Amino acid sequence: MTRLFRTALLGAPLALAVLGCRAESQLPANPPAASDVAQEAETEDAVETIPVTVRSATGDHVFDVETAITPDEQRRGLMFRESLPENGGMIFPFEFPRLASFWMRNTMIPLDMIFIRADGVITNIARETEPYTLDSYYSTEPVIAVLEIDGGRAAELGIEAGDRVGWPGGPALPE
Repeated sequence: MTRLFRTALLGAPLALAVLGCRAESQLPANPPAASDVAQEAETEDAVETIPVTVRSATGDHVFDVETAITPDEQRRGLMFRESLPENGGMIFPFEFPRLASFWMRNTMIPLDMIFIRADGVITNIARETEPYTLDSYYSTEPVIAVLEIDGGRAAELGIEAGDRVGWPGGPALPE
């Protein structure tokens, strides 16, 4: 599947249930081993990213994020990563708005989980989530996507609930 087609899928129905990088309700029977993920990461070419813009009271903040489209990408998410680029992360688009629940199993770094409604408005942010925990982090209302960025980055940039998020194929930011 080409990256262009995959990017176009961000705004289209995905015909799959989002498992999230650590979705609580659907645990994989055999999660990938750290060595398998590390080996896969070493063999991949440069990872393609898409721009995701968060418009807050402090201005527009652009993140270059990976997309978690396939079930395997969604299960793996940001597991076993030792760091993220300053403006890097991952977006998990959902087929339709729904309540979302993520956890940090096998995730080595704290993350900010930004829950995004279908209109692009941030419902809530789970800030600096605890690595490796099985505790769940929830959206406060149905969302169309979750954006994961480096833990603490949202506070550093002044990103809050009520701010707007846009990306190619997803919600557009107002002019």
